[in-house]
Amino acid sequence: MAVSIRLARGGAKKRPYYRIVVANSRAPRDGAFIEKIGSYNPLLAKDDANRVVLDTERAKHWLSVGAQPTDRVARFLDAAGIKERPARNNPKKAEPGDKAKERAEERAEKLKAAEEAAKAPVVEEAPAEEAPAAEAAAEETTEA
Repeated sequence: MAVSIRLARGGAKKRPYYRIVVANSRAPRDGAFIEKIGSYNPLLAKDDANRVVLDTERAKHWLSVGAQPTDRVARFLDAAGIKERPARNNPKKAEPGDKAKERAEERAEKLKAAEEAAKAPVVEEAPAEEAPAAEAAAEETTEA
């Protein structure tokens, strides 16, 4: 039988309270468990002593007979100095997805095009309406 040390949720809606239990890994989250070894109240301040209450002797016993803690419980056990938790590293977690990369490239291209257009020298040409008037005025002066 695979045994795990995990959290079983209790408490009201939007007011979570967890028991740290030893249970068969196939049992439902809030279902039958073998033994309750502690509690976790996430609503309390992080420095509050009652936020995580753990029976260290029973936790050591269950770890010695092969119980596997979940990630969250492993954090609690590491903080209590019972079991070392290996550090995790996932550098790709914060990397944007393919669509976001495409949008960023499109934005960069548009920005680059706008900057090039702003840097281009501005050549002032006479408006199309004034050019024929200037030619007519030049013809009148040559006829006189």
